[in-house]
Amino acid sequence: MKQEVYKAALLRHSATIEEIRWSAHKLHQSVNQVYGKNLPYGFHLDMVADEAREFGYLVCEKEDDVVPLLFGAYYHDSIEDARLTYNDVMKVARQYMSGDQALMATEIVYALTNDKGRTRAERAGERYYAGIRETPYAPFMKLCDRVANITFSCSEKDADNLRMKEIYKQEVPHFLASINPHSDDPRFAVPSELVIQIAEQVLDEMQREEWLKGEGPSLAPSL
Repeated sequence: MKQEVYKAALLRHSATIEEIRWSAHKLHQSVNQVYGKNLPYGFHLDMVADEAREFGYLVCEKEDDVVPLLFGAYYHDSIEDARLTYNDVMKVARQYMSGDQALMATEIVYALTNDKGRTRAERAGERYYAGIRETPYAPFMKLCDRVANITFSCSEKDADNLRMKEIYKQEVPHFLASINPHSDDPRFAVPSELVIQIAEQVLDEMQREEWLKGEGPSLAPSL
């Protein structure tokens, strides 16, 4: 979708998107979830949605997909962290969009929900990433989520953030390869603009050069 067309669609649907935003904020407030040490969780949701707003034109196929895409951004943690079920998310989505759109939005949320597991690796194993690769817009949304988390971890130099930055750095190759289905369908694309954001924040100069020269793990043909 052309960037100007995408931006126009965001503007046309801005009232609906704002309602979705505030409902997601209230949902996470209702379970007393915070981000970082003391920020409202809506801070993170807004960061993810901001990435989707800026780069969504690179993956969005048609205007009917714009609202589901932004719903996915705001509700991506609602099952995992805010105690909703798949059917709960579907009911919420249907308040704002048609049946097919609500299904698309709910599938994005479901795909981004971690599996049960005792460790980080168990919660985001191959089954989890396969679900992301197989769901329209889920690779893009997971990339937006990761960019938001990395940006926050790099913004403050306390022990927790420095620890998470190192974790994200170690995960970069596996993460990017795992979310990329190598599809020509734009709905499954992994935009290079967001990959570069990750590289600039967590990789050193030599590693960044390798990525920019195409010597890191291959992401083609989605880039």
